[in-house]
Amino acid sequence: MTFLKQFLGAAATLALSAGAALAEPAIIYDLGGKYDKSFNEAAFNGAKRWADETGGSYKELEMQSEAQREQALRKLAESGANPIVMTGFAFGDTLNNVAPDYPDTKFAIVDMVVDQPNVESIVFKEEQGSYLVGLMAGMASKTGTVGFVGGMDIPLIRKFACGYVQGVKAANPDAKVIQNMTGTTPAAWNDPVKGGEIAKAQISQGADVIYAAAGGTGIGVLQAAADAKVLSIGVDSNQNYLHPGQVLTSMLKRVDNAVYDAFKAGPDLKPGIKVMGLAQDGVGFALDDDNKALVTPEMLKAVDQAKADIIDGKIEVHDYMSDDSCPVQ
Repeated sequence: MTFLKQFLGAAATLALSAGAALAEPAIIYDLGGKYDKSFNEAAFNGAKRWADETGGSYKELEMQSEAQREQALRKLAESGANPIVMTGFAFGDTLNNVAPDYPDTKFAIVDMVVDQPNVESIVFKEEQGSYLVGLMAGMASKTGTVGFVGGMDIPLIRKFACGYVQGVKAANPDAKVIQNMTGTTPAAWNDPVKGGEIAKAQISQGADVIYAAAGGTGIGVLQAAADAKVLSIGVDSNQNYLHPGQVLTSMLKRVDNAVYDAFKAGPDLKPGIKVMGLAQDGVGFALDDDNKALVTPEMLKAVDQAKADIIDGKIEVHDYMSDDSCPVQ
């Protein structure tokens, strides 16, 4: 090899490295927007943490309608963003179609498995975190009746519900769990008025702790519970601050960690399935100044023990996604 060829080869390598280093990561938020105080906002917090720590910049898009999914994804891919992270199972079919057209771009999707060689699929063991907050709900309830308000009626949300019921029943086998879903379309994620109405109906049936797994709709659930002086449980992000002293805890789904890790990996993002449960700090519960007066030492001891037992395999929390039945109701 001549010196010129060696030089040109080295220059090309440097150019490719520089291009990779300059590639900005990107994120597309699902419907409801990045400030939904729940799922999307958790994703935003992960992106912001990466930017704050590294001084880097990233691209972001907020969709206004279902029709924008493919357009938004292709727009970011064409811009050279790498990797591109999207929040929500609803991106699954679109990503499956788009990813092959951009083989040099890495993609990450939260809550869906997309089998493409340039896609990281990030899934959570929501049932494990829901079991812990269910255990707390069962211990905190004075009426023996608790509630669950889901967003869109899909297996993923049934997964939250089943883990929650299992935790409630572990604390009180005789407890009653009222379950309602908000709707069957994506609008169910952003209807706080309807969420509040469902919560009021559950309260009228005796529920004194209500877990909302409904995105922006859950804001209405938490408000209705606070107005009625009963307890609520937030989801995805720490929502304790929304009604201090009224939110028993929040089931943390660490979408922020997933986005942060994807941005940190950059173009070296590893394709395949990434599972985030209790053992991976992917789910948990929130304890802070806004709810510490509500969480008794007995509750804390019980959930800490349950967490250890779940990680060790002594407690098996049912995964509704693998078997669409729930052993406890």
